[in-house]
Amino acid sequence: MLALALPRPAGAQAQDSGTILVPGPEDGGCARWAARAAAVLTRGLQRPANLRLSVLGGPDGVTAANRFATQEGGNDARFLVLPGWTCHVRLTGATRARFEPRGWLPLMLTWHGALLAGRGALPTRPLVPLRIAIPSPDAPEAAALAALDLLGITAQPVIGVPEAAFAAGEADALIVTGPDPAARARAMGAVPWYLLSTPAEGQLSEIPPFPVTSPAHRGVLAAVAGLQMRAALVMPALTPADTVAIWRRAAMRWPDEERAHPDLGLALIGTGAAGAFAILSPPPEATLAYRSWLDQRLGWRAG
Repeated sequence: MLALALPRPAGAQAQDSGTILVPGPEDGGCARWAARAAAVLTRGLQRPANLRLSVLGGPDGVTAANRFATQEGGNDARFLVLPGWTCHVRLTGATRARFEPRGWLPLMLTWHGALLAGRGALPTRPLVPLRIAIPSPDAPEAAALAALDLLGITAQPVIGVPEAAFAAGEADALIVTGPDPAARARAMGAVPWYLLSTPAEGQLSEIPPFPVTSPAHRGVLAAVAGLQMRAALVMPALTPADTVAIWRRAAMRWPDEERAHPDLGLALIGTGAAGAFAILSPPPEATLAYRSWLDQRLGWRAG
C-alpha cells in the first residue's frame, strides 16, 4: 500500500487530518479523482489540513472496499474512493466482495446520466428478438437485457462491447451513459427509449422514465448505476456526527469547482449524493431479484 501526502502550506500545522483509501493504480482514474476531491476538501476547510491518499488494490475497488470495511476507527478521519463498478460486483453476489456499503456516508460523488436506447422507435412486439450486446453476464451492461425483459420485449444477448456492436450493426439496443447521454445516443444513431434513474432526471424530461414497479426494477437500476457513478467519497457509518459535519461543509465547494469540467459528469453533495448512492445499494429483495435473474436468464451465479 502506497501513501501519498498532499502538500500543505509551508510551516503550517495540520488542524484536520485524514486518510483517503484509493483503488489503484497510483496513476489511475480513481487516484486522479481522489487528488482532485482532496484538494477541494482542503480548500473548503479554509485552514491547513493533511489529507493522505493511500493507494490499495486494483481499479475495480473491491480490495480497497474490503479493507475500508474492516478498518478500525482512530483520531483521523477515514475516507474511501468508491467506484460504481465496486458496488456492482457486490450486487452480483461475488464472494470476493466482503463489504456492506449501505451504511456508508457519501460526501461527494460524480454521476453520469443513463438511458436505454436503440434503433428507431421502441418495438413493443418485435418480429425477431432484439439483440443486446453485453461484455459478460456480470457486467453492468447486462441490465439492458434485464430492462427489456421487464418491459415484456423479446430480446437475446450477444457477447460484445455494446457501443462497438451497435455501430457494427450487431446489436439493436444498449445503455448509453455520460454527462449528456441523449446527445451521445443520437450521435450514435440511436433513439432514446427510457431514462434510467439519475438525480438529474429533469434535464432529460422529454424521455420517459423507466417504470419502477417491483424489486426487480430496482435491481436493474442498481446495476445500471454501476456505470453511472464514476466515483464517490464515503465515510464509515459510525463516524461521529461532528466529524461528518466538518467534512460535509468542506465538500460544499465540490459542485462549483467541478462545474469547470462538465465533461466529467454531475458533481453531487448532500441529499443529491445520498440519493444517488442509495441506488447502488437497493433493498435486499431487489438485490435478490437481480441475482436470480442472472442465474435464470444468463446461467450466471457468483462463485
